[in-house]
Amino acid sequence: MKKLPILQKKEKPLFKVELQPTIPEFPDVPKHKVNIRYPLIAPYSYAHIFWDNKSKELIYYVEEPVLNPEEKNILNLLEEGIKELINISYLNVKKGETLIVYLEKNLKVLLNELRIEVSKDSYLKLMYFIYRDFVGLNEVEPLLCDYFIEDIECNGVGLPIYIVHRKYRNVRTNIEFDSTHQLASFVEKLAQKCGQYVSYANPLLDGALPDGSRVNATFTEDISSRGPTFTIRKFTRNPWTPTQLMYLRTASPEILAYLWLLIEYERNIMVIGGTGSGKTTFLNGLIFFIPPSARVVSIEDTRELNLEHSNWLPSVAREGVGLSNILGQKYGEVSLFTLLRESFRQNPDYVIVGEVRGKEAYVLFQGMASGHPSFGTMHANSVDTMIKRLETHPINLSPSLVETMDVVAVMTHAKVKGKEVRRMRELVEVIAVGEKGDSTINKIFVWNPQTDSFMFNGNSHVFKKLTIQHGVSEAELNAELDRRSKLLIKLYQNRIFDFHAVQMVINEYYKDPKAVLAKFGVT
Repeated sequence: MKKLPILQKKEKPLFKVELQPTIPEFPDVPKHKVNIRYPLIAPYSYAHIFWDNKSKELIYYVEEPVLNPEEKNILNLLEEGIKELINISYLNVKKGETLIVYLEKNLKVLLNELRIEVSKDSYLKLMYFIYRDFVGLNEVEPLLCDYFIEDIECNGVGLPIYIVHRKYRNVRTNIEFDSTHQLASFVEKLAQKCGQYVSYANPLLDGALPDGSRVNATFTEDISSRGPTFTIRKFTRNPWTPTQLMYLRTASPEILAYLWLLIEYERNIMVIGGTGSGKTTFLNGLIFFIPPSARVVSIEDTRELNLEHSNWLPSVAREGVGLSNILGQKYGEVSLFTLLRESFRQNPDYVIVGEVRGKEAYVLFQGMASGHPSFGTMHANSVDTMIKRLETHPINLSPSLVETMDVVAVMTHAKVKGKEVRRMRELVEVIAVGEKGDSTINKIFVWNPQTDSFMFNGNSHVFKKLTIQHGVSEAELNAELDRRSKLLIKLYQNRIFDFHAVQMVINEYYKDPKAVLAKFGVT
């Protein structure tokens, strides 16, 4: 068996991975008939989702190259050597093929120095695991590469990791950590990737990975009795488009067309719901409708929003360090309140707040009242609950400020024919808010769970306001609502789901609506 030569500078690497494989389509079949396999880190790791007759549940099985005992020993030896040989900070900065060339060069140096001879097949398997463990997040890295995974949940040592899949919801995986030491080391690695640290004195981790994924973890057994734990809420680089929301039946084309009109006419929109109800996903879908030339400023605790928009300023809050001062602030802290206050000095056309929950609400609603159209999400299961939260401590808004909100989309996590789904339960127009927290509202769209369809009452209070403020008739608004609904249906029928493609059509519609309607045959 010949030794593999040291990689030369201009030589292409033998090891290659495809990190953006083709997104599969899932067959709409009963759970007990599910059997689908698709690539994660192609061509080395795959997801295999199938029904397990023994446990009577779906299993998410991560398939990776199998190492024989000799290859395992070589891998352990190489990983110890690479820790001494490579520059870890280089791995954090470099990406793509440059990084693979760097790793492969060092691996071949080690193989030659240790006089280890391996076949090409073994070499590629070893290189995969080294890439996975040093560039990625070890056993969890394939899960992070799955476009369809929303959350990754580890509840302790010796327990399988669970994932929240966009199609199949909560699913058990074949991945687990066998020892407290192994899991604690992984949590430490998570902390390093987040630019933070955990220890027995500071056992809680709340941070964000370089790709924007949100991490919450515990480090010691006295905090969580089953050992260290972690939850990763994945950041979606390409959020769900309006046509994908239609495909998932989260909202109807009429709802999306209605909200598109409201966004164009600079109305204020809030998306509310419980945990995991799809608030941020729905808000991200609405952002597609912002005019292409508009100045957009977003403020978040953890980066979750993503816009295909050149005139967009994304801002993220930052935690401070050390002990809190008399005001409860830490050194270097930059809060949502501070970011939002500063954002109104940056001449925004639209302001987006990832989640409203504290004193930043006062600044946001002041901005709404002064003519800055704003969007946001909030934890509340109904409009009444939201208004009570806004009017009581710690937010304490006046009814006149709450009234500046035009429309509230109420999201829900429900079951339809035994399947877990996310739906916009109702779209509510806020007409008036009283001094005692009572409100006058108009439910413009309501979801019917029996038929899994949306009903439109045809009487929009917001449209009436637009006729007064902009001089456009209700007949014109309803005709435009109909045209945009038909256009979204055409995009859906033509299977235009891609992030960039959908955004391009919407941008073109703002520039030349007649041409776009003609192109898709909308009359």
